[in-house]
Amino acid sequence: MVEALFVSLKLSFATTFITLIIVFPLALALAYGSFKGKLILEALLTLPLLLPPTVLGFYLILAFSPNSPVGGLLEELFGTTPLFNFWGLLLGSVIYSLPFGAFPIRDALRSVDRRYIYTSYLFGYSKLETLFRVIIPNAKEGIITAAALVFAHTMGEFGVVLMVGGNIPGETRTLSVYVYDEVQALNYSQAYRASLTLLAVSVLSLSLILLLRRRVRR
Repeated sequence: MVEALFVSLKLSFATTFITLIIVFPLALALAYGSFKGKLILEALLTLPLLLPPTVLGFYLILAFSPNSPVGGLLEELFGTTPLFNFWGLLLGSVIYSLPFGAFPIRDALRSVDRRYIYTSYLFGYSKLETLFRVIIPNAKEGIITAAALVFAHTMGEFGVVLMVGGNIPGETRTLSVYVYDEVQALNYSQAYRASLTLLAVSVLSLSLILLLRRRVRR
């Protein structure tokens, strides 16, 4: 169980970090940009919310298989495909977590008072300086919320994790998959302990995030 917990925590932290880096410029474009394809971008980001995790996992298997253009290219570059290893598990988890990171940040950016932004321009700050000195500080709460959602969501992932990563102990077996295995084996005592651990870690993580949000508000 400890091994599965470590994989889940490693996956959750890595997914949260990478997802926030990817979605921030996307959220910025959705919040302030005006371009063709904006609705398509929003629809693509919403797609992981609409598709069942097993269906999304199946499409990722097709995309990452050695016979596909993407999988074949990755195999040529790295000597392996992303299927059934931690890096593939991380990639699938990031794709599945995109809407949980993008939309809270987008809404937080939209909520920043435009008068602050215009005042920053009047004082001679560039767009980049305004972003880091005005927009991001006033959107901190939304960014923290996005991080909390991505982390908690990743800790409880099952369908995509099992489809893309498989069930390899110490490599891709997360705590949620471990619970499933123990239930299948009718080992309810271990399943109960693992479920309780998953619940405790999730509650603790969210409590820390909410505490941080409260401090940011103050």
